[in-house]
Amino acid sequence: MFSSLRVFNYRLWFGGALVSNTGTWMQATAQDWLVLTHLTNHNATALGVTMALQFLPPILMIPITGLIAERYDRRRMLMVTQASMGALGLALGLLVVTDVVQLWMVWAFALVMGIVQAVDAPIRQSFVSELVPPKKLTNAVSLNSASFNGARLIGPAVAGVLIAAVGTGPVFLINAASFLAVLASLRFIRVCELEFKPRVVRAKGQIREGFGYVRSRPDLIVVFIMIFIIGTFGMNFPIFTSTMATGAFHVGSDGFGLLTSAVAVGSLTGALLSARRERPRMRILVMASISFGVTCTVAALMPTYWSFAAVLVTVGLSSITLMTTANGTVQLGAAPEMRGRVMALYMAIFTGGTPIGAPIVGWVANTFGPREAIGVGAAAGFVAAGVALTWLVRSQHLRVRHNVGHGLSFRVRHDGDGMPATEAILVQREEAAAARLQTEESLARQ
Repeated sequence: MFSSLRVFNYRLWFGGALVSNTGTWMQATAQDWLVLTHLTNHNATALGVTMALQFLPPILMIPITGLIAERYDRRRMLMVTQASMGALGLALGLLVVTDVVQLWMVWAFALVMGIVQAVDAPIRQSFVSELVPPKKLTNAVSLNSASFNGARLIGPAVAGVLIAAVGTGPVFLINAASFLAVLASLRFIRVCELEFKPRVVRAKGQIREGFGYVRSRPDLIVVFIMIFIIGTFGMNFPIFTSTMATGAFHVGSDGFGLLTSAVAVGSLTGALLSARRERPRMRILVMASISFGVTCTVAALMPTYWSFAAVLVTVGLSSITLMTTANGTVQLGAAPEMRGRVMALYMAIFTGGTPIGAPIVGWVANTFGPREAIGVGAAAGFVAAGVALTWLVRSQHLRVRHNVGHGLSFRVRHDGDGMPATEAILVQREEAAAARLQTEESLARQ
């Protein structure tokens, strides 16, 4: 489960990222609460617009963010992006502390932060492959998710208490300081021990080549469609938890923070379970999508604050299983020389749907109620599972069989070695990538 932590560089990165992610989740909680209760009168649509502005840049900047991740030194670029996000958090915190902040200012900062994050995300995702050898990549991706969700467990709860005690402003300032941890980890990483990755030389048609590569990979396209559906209509947890906290259960900022932490408990558990798997599997992706739909449906029906919080743990578990499996499938399935561009497209699709979905889900929460908004997320899970099952039936000859006493079971066409065809292809690509990497390292030494 923790094998990647034996690698010094990854261990250093993991610690710095955990501190920084905790600050980021604290700021996210403070920003949502600031918009919802101080700058508006519980307007979920305004909160949806804030999320949309922050997540719009990744999809608009697809043509350049992937190439940046492949052309330039990822460690140095991360130092630039992480320092920039720290500076933005500091500036917004000062505006809040001095009591001059207005809604349009928060929207402007959300947009600029989204631009920086659009550049940062594919670099950060691809940088993991430089920290660990190929055999540990799946484990490292899952532990990255565990770090993110461990911070998600701590950050919102701490932020909720601080907001109630001292207000939202200091929370932004704490987040700005937290970026010093990840900058220190990047500074002291042993560059000589990083895994060699070839840099893409500037040439015409590279953006078109990246899109063409994805078009030729129906297995990746299916994952992208699923992630777009879930990311657009399902991963709107700030809207779900904040509107339920204020509209359904009438609790304060500390209660709101605890709901976010409840999601994080399940997410952390799911990330650690994913770290035990050797490689991602399509059937796990399908079952996680179905589970997400079911748990969101149950959450929407919960009558009390504590029963709702308890079900949110299972929502977090299913959602993070879905995301880590999808992330690992894309990273391991993409050729190394294409990984930066593919991950840029993946992150753009995952976050780029938020500008569409967040305002819609916010409008549903305002017009029909927060429970109905969660129902939109549940529907997204079922639709995403339907997309994957349709592809498996048509291209992989999936069959569903009922065994007496054992319930339903899935049967997929196997290759000659008894391995499901999709997994066999993935293993072959992993082996080919590892062989290609060894050849490149040998040539580099020569």
